[in-house]
Amino acid sequence: MNLPATDRRVLVSGASRGLGRAVAQAFAAQGDRVAVHFGSRQEEARETLDSLKGSGHALVGGDLTDPAGARRVADAAADALGGIDVLVNNAAVNHRHPLAETPYEEWAELWQRHVSVNLLATANLSHLAASRMIEQGTGGRIVNIGSRGAFRGEPDHPAYGATKAAVHALGQSLAVSLAPYGIGVASVAPGFFETERVAGRLSGAEGEAIRAQSPFGRVASAEEIAEAVRWLASPLAQWSSGAVLDLNGASHLRT
Repeated sequence: MNLPATDRRVLVSGASRGLGRAVAQAFAAQGDRVAVHFGSRQEEARETLDSLKGSGHALVGGDLTDPAGARRVADAAADALGGIDVLVNNAAVNHRHPLAETPYEEWAELWQRHVSVNLLATANLSHLAASRMIEQGTGGRIVNIGSRGAFRGEPDHPAYGATKAAVHALGQSLAVSLAPYGIGVASVAPGFFETERVAGRLSGAEGEAIRAQSPFGRVASAEEIAEAVRWLASPLAQWSSGAVLDLNGASHLRT
């Protein structure tokens, strides 16, 4: 399977800002062509698109929680790029819902939302992209954005932690089933990293406590996580298929 080292066709879900934007920029910087997916933040996604080095990139909108919508996203990305070599499953939601403080109706609704976005959208987009990779016959890569919370627990965000654990398990199952086609599948499990969405939490006492979770005394940048994603998608990283790569600055150590 001859996966190219550059000029690959890369679909990044949830790429309008934050980590998705950093991932799109990392691939574009090495000469890949990127389909920037957005759900509702079209203007921010266009800012991501405009920030990418090189040419041949595309903007793709769509609701990944709808199976038909996910198919339209995959089709649009493949049409714009001429195929798909790499999929990065980044789209996710993370809403606070501690059990003791959350009314049952809201709890049930939020669980449905987390499962739909974090897990089912990842599963469906993986199927659609991998099927194209198999047809192309040149192998491919799928990298899932998981979370440290899958292992250390998320008391205020239990659906997030549970669905990210499921994403890790999904990636390992797909790593086994897709290896005969030259498709590597891996996940990253980031700890806390800085984005626009969480900037407010990094000020004051809460910010100090978050930074103190790591012996480095800081949180990661989105660019650090994106570089790991880029490597896992590279031709030289095939033997990492099935891995869940911890990216948490030694804030949580697994055995």
